[in-house]
Amino acid sequence: MPLGLRLLRDGPVADAHHLLLLASRTLRATDVVRSREAGVQASLAAWSAGDREGYLTALDALSPPAGEIPAADAHDPVDAFWRAYGDGMRSVLDGDFEHAEALLGPVVNVLSAQQQPSRLLSAGTIALILGDLATARQVLGQALATARSEATSTLLPRILEHLAYAELRAGRHHQARVHAEAGLEAAAEHPQRNVTAGLSAILALAASIAGDPADVAAHAQAALHIAHAHGLTQARTLAEWARARADLGHGNAEHAAARLAPLVAAGPRQGHFGLRMLVVPCYVEAAVLAGYDVDAHEDVEQLLGQYARWASLGADPQAPAIVLRCRALLAGDEHSENLFTSALAEHEKVDSPYEFARTHLAYGMWLRRRRRFVEARTQLRSAVIGFDHCGADVWTQHADAELRAAGETPLTDPSPGSGPQPLPRLTPQQLRIAHSVAQGATNREVARQLSISTRTVEYHLRNIFTQLGVRSRVALARRLES
Repeated sequence: MPLGLRLLRDGPVADAHHLLLLASRTLRATDVVRSREAGVQASLAAWSAGDREGYLTALDALSPPAGEIPAADAHDPVDAFWRAYGDGMRSVLDGDFEHAEALLGPVVNVLSAQQQPSRLLSAGTIALILGDLATARQVLGQALATARSEATSTLLPRILEHLAYAELRAGRHHQARVHAEAGLEAAAEHPQRNVTAGLSAILALAASIAGDPADVAAHAQAALHIAHAHGLTQARTLAEWARARADLGHGNAEHAAARLAPLVAAGPRQGHFGLRMLVVPCYVEAAVLAGYDVDAHEDVEQLLGQYARWASLGADPQAPAIVLRCRALLAGDEHSENLFTSALAEHEKVDSPYEFARTHLAYGMWLRRRRRFVEARTQLRSAVIGFDHCGADVWTQHADAELRAAGETPLTDPSPGSGPQPLPRLTPQQLRIAHSVAQGATNREVARQLSISTRTVEYHLRNIFTQLGVRSRVALARRLES
C-alpha cells in the first residue's frame, strides 16, 4: 500500500491503481478500515487515469454486494455509509444525478461534520462531481483553513488543486489562479508531480481566458509533460482544453475545434469520461465560429443532444442556459433570438458570471451582424461588465472590440485630433491575414498562402475588422498604415 500511495502522488497512476486495489482485496478479511482506505485511493488513481472500468472496480472493493452482507451487519451505519458512497458514485457514472444527490448528499454532510482536512477534501470533491459548486467551494475552503492550521503539508497541494478547480468551474478565474499558484508552491516542498500536473493544467485553463497565450502554452506544456509520462488523462484533458480555449479566445476557432474534437469523442484514448460533457459547449461554439457546415458535421448536433440530456439530469446548474446558447448558435435566424433570450433567463437563476457574459456576447454579436446596433450594444455592455467582473481579461477585450464595432466609443478613447492610435492586439495569424488583405490579396489567395481554408480567412477577417473598428478592405489598409 505505501508504494501505491507514493505512485498516486508521483508516478504512473495505472500502477498505483493496481497496487492499491490489490492491497484493498488482501486486507479485506483482516483490516476492513485499511482495505476501504486502499479502495478509495485506488478509485482516485483510476479517476486520474480516466479509467472508467477501473474506477467501478475500485468502488466494488469498498463494500460487499448486498447479497453478501450478513443479516447482523445489514444496518451497520459504517457499512451503510460506504454502500451509499459506492452506489452514489455509480449513479454519477450512469448519469442519474438525482439518485446520486439523494445518496451522496448525506455522505457529504457526514464527511464535512468531521472537520478533518482529508474528510473535508473528500466532501468537497464529491460536491464538485455533483455540480454543487457553492458547497464545493465552501467545504474546500474549510479544508484549506484546517490543513493550514494543522500544518498538514502533504494534503495542502491536493486541497488547493480541487479548490482552484472549483473556483474555475464557478467562473472566478483570478481566484483559481491564486489557489493554483499556491498549490504549486506547496507541492514543490514535497514532490508530488501528479498534483503538479493537475495544478499546471488548471493554471493553463485560467490563463486561457485571463492571461497571455504564452502563459497558456507554458502551463499546458508543464502539465502535459507529466501527464503523458504518468498516464494522467484528467490533467491531459484539462491542458488540451486550455489550449483550445486560448485558440478560441484569440480568434482561431478552427484550431480550437480540431483540438477539442478528440476530447469530446467517446471511447478509449480520447478525453476523460468525467470531463467529456463539460468540454462539449466549447467544441460546439468553436465548430460554429470555424464555419463548419453543421449538416455535414452531424457529430456537432449529436454531441449537443447528449449534452442537453446530461444537463437535464441536474449535472451542472449552469448547463440548461448553456444548452440554449448552443442551440441559438446552431439555429436558423427565425429561432435564434428566442433561444438567446431564454438562455439569458436561465442564467438569472444561477450564479454563473462567466457563462452569463458568454451568452451576452454571443447574443450581442448575433444582433450586431444583423445591424441591430442599439440592441447589440446593450448585450455587449453586459458582456464587458460580466467578463471584467470575473477576471476573464481575454474575453473582456473581445467583447469591448465588438462593442466598438457596434458603434460605441469608450470614454477612454482619445480625441479625434490626438494622432494615430496603436493597433489593438492581433494574433500572429490575424496580422498575416490583415497585411495580405491590405496588400490586395483576395481571400482565396490568402488561404492558399497560409494553407488554411477560405472560410477560416473569412472568419479571421471579420474578427480583424471588429477589433480594428473598420468596415472595408480599404479602411483596413489605411488603418495598418497609420
